[in-house]
Amino acid sequence: MDKIETVTLIETTKSWNGKALPTYPEGKPKVTILKITIPPQSRLNIHKHPVINAGVLTKGELTVVDEENNTLQLKAGDALVELVNSCHFGVNNGDSPAEIIVFYAGTDELPITVEENKKYSDCYTAWKSS
Repeated sequence: MDKIETVTLIETTKSWNGKALPTYPEGKPKVTILKITIPPQSRLNIHKHPVINAGVLTKGELTVVDEENNTLQLKAGDALVELVNSCHFGVNNGDSPAEIIVFYAGTDELPITVEENKKYSDCYTAWKSS
């Protein structure tokens, strides 16, 4: 019989850009798990997450950029702990879809993602070519 194997993909108290994760919000806990597929040569809208979340890229490649222009290059199998309450976006510069499974630890009252609106957001001032 084969042995059960456990591999820690990531364990941290900080997001991928080195900033400390916030405390969990008060309220009724809600866990959400999404599979997100990003087509080749496409970019996600600038957004924020008001809750702690982490993911594993299961296919393709993905570049994540924060509001200070820090970048994280991911390839299939890589794990990340995402930014909380900080503007960022992902871009798939590859020739095949990027697929990521993301786990969100939030509350019933909070959205997991808030897309930023160019007209009303100061997030867009961080990127000159948005």
